[in-house]
Amino acid sequence: MLFRTLLFIPGNNERFIKKSLVLDADILCYDLEDSVPVKEKDVARDLLKMYFREKKVDNIRSSIYVRINSSESGLAKADLLETIQSGVDGIVLPKINDSEEVNEVTKIIKELELERGLGAGRIAIIPSIETARGVVNTYSIARANERVIAVVFGVFDFLHDMDIGDYGDAISYSYARSKIPVEAKAANVASLDAIWQNVNDIDGLISDATTARKFGYSGKSLIHPSHIRPVHEVFLPTPKQIEWAKKVFEALHGAMEGGSGPGAVTLDGKMIDAVHYKQAKAILEMIRA
Repeated sequence: MLFRTLLFIPGNNERFIKKSLVLDADILCYDLEDSVPVKEKDVARDLLKMYFREKKVDNIRSSIYVRINSSESGLAKADLLETIQSGVDGIVLPKINDSEEVNEVTKIIKELELERGLGAGRIAIIPSIETARGVVNTYSIARANERVIAVVFGVFDFLHDMDIGDYGDAISYSYARSKIPVEAKAANVASLDAIWQNVNDIDGLISDATTARKFGYSGKSLIHPSHIRPVHEVFLPTPKQIEWAKKVFEALHGAMEGGSGPGAVTLDGKMIDAVHYKQAKAILEMIRA
């Protein structure tokens, strides 16, 4: 799977949601947290639930994720009840401090998968590292359970937690930014760097993404569609990702394109299915292009 870009889309803005369906970010992440005011949470949940139930996201190449509200907000369970359903590939967990918080949410997800017939282990998890405790515990968070496939760095909440106000000074977050991808790699999961806030500064975005790749990040989280292509060009698929894509394509091509063979198989000890085939095709098409 590619993790070059994770684009946040406000879950209460139907115009933005409609536009997102033709974008080619690796992950489209519909947000119920920071970009949605408290009074709009129910509106956002209902809107996303409608899009998922009407299968409007089923035929797009991107993986579909939802960023729920944090455990401490008291809204996380309600978010999960409304959004864990067919069409959703995973959940982004904000402001995670330790592995216990990941496992508490995982219990709810597991129950909902069973209750709704989604298949055990269907929903993946990406914890967001946004606090001092989260930075200290990144390795254990990344290894919390097999659903965790990546972690993402939330720089602004981290600076707030540290009582540091100046985002412009990279020294203020350089330790956290460099630690997270190392510990993610040690746990064998991907890592996504923080957003680039200046939407119109594409040169600055490219420079920042290049630095992130040198730190060892797999990609970046984004807040604007215009950032997708420049970041994709910085984070080209690695030889390992290309090798994985070829294996997945060979294992599932018959079932996905010709209707013969199993639709889910085990590859290198992990279950792969239509979602992985879609991702593998995207990688191979990109390389051919």
